[in-house]
Amino acid sequence: MWFGVDKKYLYKGAEAEIFISDYLNKQVVKKHRINKNYRIKEIDENLISSRTKEETKLISEARRQGVSVPIIYDIDLVKGIISMQHIKGKRIKDIFDKISDKNRKEICMLIGKNIARLHNMDIIHGDITTSNMIYYENKIFFIDFGLGEINSEIEAKGVDLHVLMEAIESTHSKNSNYFKYVLDGYKKEYKNNANSIIKKIEEIVKRGRYR
Repeated sequence: MWFGVDKKYLYKGAEAEIFISDYLNKQVVKKHRINKNYRIKEIDENLISSRTKEETKLISEARRQGVSVPIIYDIDLVKGIISMQHIKGKRIKDIFDKISDKNRKEICMLIGKNIARLHNMDIIHGDITTSNMIYYENKIFFIDFGLGEINSEIEAKGVDLHVLMEAIESTHSKNSNYFKYVLDGYKKEYKNNANSIIKKIEEIVKRGRYR
């Protein structure tokens, strides 16, 4: 491994490792995309470089649209490393079922508004779950755009929201009805026809039932 054994891992997966490290005397989070030995070396390097570059572009564009995301400090396209701000808040996953009904509603509205800001610029997050959002200083920070893309299709936006709906239903089943407040926030902020996106979510749910 190119990093020391003292690094504190936040996540270790098949595609990437995320851990706390130091950068210019700051505590940062580093995301390191893992090389795949089964791929041809040149193809593997190109994929890691392009995916790292695409993720940083999506994060930067999200920030320009007023969505709270970690500040990017450094990018190493060769090694596939993104060094970014360490958001020292709490994952929505860890607080969603513990806060008051009023706060849960407010957070869901805020989540919906921020997703709409992404979708207004055709930014698809790709993995919107309560694990990939951090609550800090009264803001929702979106993290991990590794599966994201630019896509203007209604289907893509519907799927993005459907992923969150399923995440809330499976992880926070006793409060799954609060997803409606996500949609309320979304409708307030989405600049086009939000009802077409909501209708698409309903279609996706029906497709799942009849498989």
